Amino acid sequence: MARFRTLDDIGDRFDDLRGKVALVRVDLNLPMQDGAVTDDTRVRASAPTILELADAGAKVLLLAHFGRPKGERHSTMSTSMVLDAVEDVLGREVMFVPEIAGEIVAQAVGILGPGDIALLENTRFWKGEEKNDPDLVKAIAANGDLYVNDAFSAAHRAHASTEGLAHVLPAYAGRSMQAELEALGKALDNPEKPVAAVVGGAKVSSKLDVLQHLVGKVDHLIIGGGMANTFLAARGVDVGKSLCEHDLAATAEAIMDAADTSGCTVHLPYDVVVAKEFAANPPSLRTCNVHEVAEDEMILDVGPQAVEALGDVLKTCRTLVWNGPMGAFETQPFDAATVALAKTAAALTREGSLISVAGGGDTVAALNHAGVASDFSYISTAGGAFLEWMEGKELPGVKALEAR
Repeated sequence: MARFRTLDDIGDRFDDLRGKVALVRVDLNLPMQDGAVTDDTRVRASAPTILELADAGAKVLLLAHFGRPKGERHSTMSTSMVLDAVEDVLGREVMFVPEIAGEIVAQAVGILGPGDIALLENTRFWKGEEKNDPDLVKAIAANGDLYVNDAFSAAHRAHASTEGLAHVLPAYAGRSMQAELEALGKALDNPEKPVAAVVGGAKVSSKLDVLQHLVGKVDHLIIGGGMANTFLAARGVDVGKSLCEHDLAATAEAIMDAADTSGCTVHLPYDVVVAKEFAANPPSLRTCNVHEVAEDEMILDVGPQAVEALGDVLKTCRTLVWNGPMGAFETQPFDAATVALAKTAAALTREGSLISVAGGGDTVAALNHAGVASDFSYISTAGGAFLEWMEGKELPGVKALEAR
């Protein structure tokens, strides 16, 4: 990964931040219920960056999107909806500004004192945001002295506030973005070997690019979830009425052939947990060899013998990247494999023998369910950006921060 500029590099350009205006892109796309924020994790992630700049005397203007208003103003998608949550996390008063550029923002900057913070309106109220319109970029930049991107979760979008501003103002990665990029760099760009990847989830089709990229980067590819059924079927296993993309058998074979060529071992379950219906603790529940699945049964989790063997694989590795659950973890007892393997990875991380990086919504939920999320080396809350990084794609919001 190329070197990117961080807050530590600001001193190369600015002797003193006091009174300077920092435009800070953050992720405030927060879950809401009955008009209140239900999870402020993303605010807490950016708080160190915001407070560091404010404490250095900068006037901090927060840029963020909220929902998908498609270039139109919607009162229910105004960033003012999350203002209270931002103030609560920062422990500071935050001014709300109903624009992102122009005279009203300029007036707000004039009112703000050194160290003050303002939240600008939803960037996606302007059509030029998602088009990365140069005119909008210039208009936003006109009220700023420097740009800080602390929203890795939006770094896969080449929008005005995520990419465009980095080309017209001195640009830096915030502390959350920095931590994410450093963790991801350790995981796949320059990892300690051997490297294992756990890829789970329902469908191979949703993670084709991930699987194709990983077989050339990792030593062990552990496939779980519904997508494992597609690989088993490609190997001639009758998976009964399990979730399976039979039309992707040739693709699965090609991925396994590519793994053989690059020296990557693909791990598929050899014992599985099956049931005739998908429900909590069904009476038809049983564990069997993959070759013993009946035509009226569905595979819903990886079996205990396979999980124990996969745990032994992790014990030989130095780096782990995890995206997706091993089974239908939301419904007990089909969470057993995910929980057991997650606990093994967490124990190895705690003892210092494994660097573990995980990301994606289902993955974070599964690791929280297993009670081990805090034991992993790094947990990414980014969805699309984390997946695109796993696919080996260049993220425009990151590329724009590279030191030139």
